[in-house]
Amino acid sequence: MKREMKISVYEVVGSPLCVASEDGQKVHDRLAAVIGAGHRAILSFHNVSTLTSAFLNAAIGQLYGPFSEEQIRCLLKVEEMAPEDAALLKRVVETAKLYFKDPQRFEQVVRETLEDEQDGA
Repeated sequence: MKREMKISVYEVVGSPLCVASEDGQKVHDRLAAVIGAGHRAILSFHNVSTLTSAFLNAAIGQLYGPFSEEQIRCLLKVEEMAPEDAALLKRVVETAKLYFKDPQRFEQVVRETLEDEQDGA
Protein backbone atom coordinates (compact mmCIF):
# COMPACT_ATOMS: atom_id res chain seq x y z
CA MET A 1 0.00 0.00 0.00
CA LYS A 2 1.24 3.47 -0.88
CA ARG A 3 2.06 5.85 1.94
CA GLU A 4 0.42 9.26 1.96
CA MET A 5 2.21 12.42 2.94
CA LYS A 6 0.33 15.66 3.53
CA ILE A 7 2.22 18.80 2.55
CA SER A 8 0.91 22.15 3.79
CA VAL A 9 1.77 24.90 1.31
CA TYR A 10 1.25 27.48 4.05
CA GLU A 11 3.78 25.74 6.32
CA VAL A 12 6.37 25.24 3.57
CA VAL A 13 6.15 28.86 2.42
CA GLY A 14 5.60 30.32 5.89
CA SER A 15 3.02 32.77 4.57
CA PRO A 16 -0.50 32.90 3.09
CA LEU A 17 1.03 34.68 0.07
CA CYS A 18 2.25 32.14 -2.47
CA VAL A 19 3.52 34.36 -5.24
CA ALA A 20 7.26 33.77 -5.75
CA SER A 21 8.64 31.00 -7.92
CA GLU A 22 11.36 30.43 -5.29
CA ASP A 23 8.65 29.49 -2.78
CA GLY A 24 7.01 27.29 -5.40
CA GLN A 25 10.35 25.53 -5.85
CA LYS A 26 10.37 24.62 -2.15
CA VAL A 27 6.95 22.99 -2.55
CA HIS A 28 8.07 21.29 -5.77
CA ASP A 29 11.13 19.77 -4.11
CA ARG A 30 8.95 18.16 -1.44
CA LEU A 31 6.38 16.94 -3.96
CA ALA A 32 9.04 15.51 -6.25
CA ALA A 33 10.63 13.59 -3.36
CA VAL A 34 7.30 12.07 -2.31
CA ILE A 35 6.12 11.23 -5.84
CA GLY A 36 9.58 10.03 -6.83
CA ALA A 37 9.45 7.54 -3.95
CA GLY A 38 6.11 6.27 -5.29
CA HIS A 39 4.07 7.69 -2.42
CA ARG A 40 0.93 9.79 -2.60
CA ALA A 41 1.25 13.52 -1.88
CA ILE A 42 -1.71 15.45 -0.53
CA LEU A 43 -1.05 19.13 -1.15
CA SER A 44 -3.09 21.35 1.17
CA PHE A 45 -3.74 25.00 0.35
CA HIS A 46 -5.38 25.63 3.74
CA ASN A 47 -4.69 29.22 4.91
CA VAL A 48 -3.32 30.28 1.52
CA SER A 49 -4.89 33.56 0.44
CA THR A 50 -2.96 34.48 -2.71
CA LEU A 51 -1.56 32.30 -5.50
CA THR A 52 0.19 33.23 -8.74
CA SER A 53 0.88 31.27 -11.89
CA ALA A 54 4.64 31.74 -11.27
CA PHE A 55 4.28 29.94 -7.93
CA LEU A 56 2.12 27.16 -9.39
CA ASN A 57 4.42 26.68 -12.38
CA ALA A 58 7.36 26.16 -10.05
CA ALA A 59 5.47 24.05 -7.52
CA ILE A 60 3.38 21.82 -9.79
CA GLY A 61 3.92 22.63 -13.47
CA GLN A 62 7.50 21.45 -13.58
CA LEU A 63 6.49 18.04 -12.17
CA TYR A 64 5.34 17.21 -15.72
CA GLY A 65 8.99 17.05 -16.82
CA PRO A 66 10.25 14.06 -14.83
CA PHE A 67 6.86 12.48 -14.09
CA SER A 68 4.14 11.26 -16.43
CA GLU A 69 0.66 12.72 -16.38
CA GLU A 70 -0.59 9.35 -15.11
CA GLN A 71 1.89 9.32 -12.21
CA ILE A 72 0.88 12.82 -11.20
CA ARG A 73 -2.82 12.04 -11.50
CA CYS A 74 -2.41 8.95 -9.28
CA LEU A 75 0.06 10.32 -6.75
CA LEU A 76 -0.90 13.98 -6.28
CA LYS A 77 -4.07 15.21 -4.65
CA VAL A 78 -4.77 18.90 -4.17
CA GLU A 79 -7.15 19.98 -1.43
CA GLU A 80 -8.57 23.11 0.20
CA MET A 81 -7.97 25.26 -2.88
CA ALA A 82 -10.29 28.16 -3.75
CA PRO A 83 -12.25 27.67 -7.01
CA GLU A 84 -10.50 30.58 -8.77
CA ASP A 85 -7.13 29.14 -7.77
CA ALA A 86 -8.18 25.72 -9.04
CA ALA A 87 -8.98 27.32 -12.41
CA LEU A 88 -5.52 28.92 -12.44
CA LEU A 89 -3.93 25.57 -11.57
CA LYS A 90 -5.79 23.91 -14.43
CA ARG A 91 -4.36 26.47 -16.89
CA VAL A 92 -0.85 26.02 -15.44
CA VAL A 93 -1.11 22.22 -15.78
CA GLU A 94 -2.39 22.38 -19.37
CA THR A 95 0.46 24.71 -20.32
CA ALA A 96 3.02 22.50 -18.57
CA LYS A 97 1.76 19.39 -20.39
CA LEU A 98 2.04 21.19 -23.74
CA TYR A 99 5.50 22.47 -22.90
CA PHE A 100 6.95 19.15 -21.76
CA LYS A 101 5.42 17.32 -24.71
CA ASP A 102 7.71 19.31 -27.07
CA PRO A 103 9.73 22.07 -25.34
CA GLN A 104 11.49 23.32 -28.49
CA ARG A 105 8.25 23.61 -30.44
CA PHE A 106 6.49 25.32 -27.51
CA GLU A 107 9.28 27.91 -27.19
CA GLN A 108 9.24 28.52 -30.94
CA VAL A 109 5.48 29.18 -30.92
CA VAL A 110 5.83 31.57 -27.97
CA ARG A 111 8.68 33.45 -29.73
CA GLU A 112 6.66 33.73 -32.94
CA THR A 113 3.60 34.93 -31.05
CA LEU A 114 5.59 37.60 -29.23
CA GLU A 115 7.20 38.75 -32.50
CA ASP A 116 3.75 38.98 -34.15
CA GLU A 117 2.48 41.07 -31.23
CA GLN A 118 5.48 43.41 -31.47
CA ASP A 119 5.04 43.80 -35.24
CA GLY A 120 1.37 44.66 -34.73
CA ALA A 121 2.01 47.24 -32.00
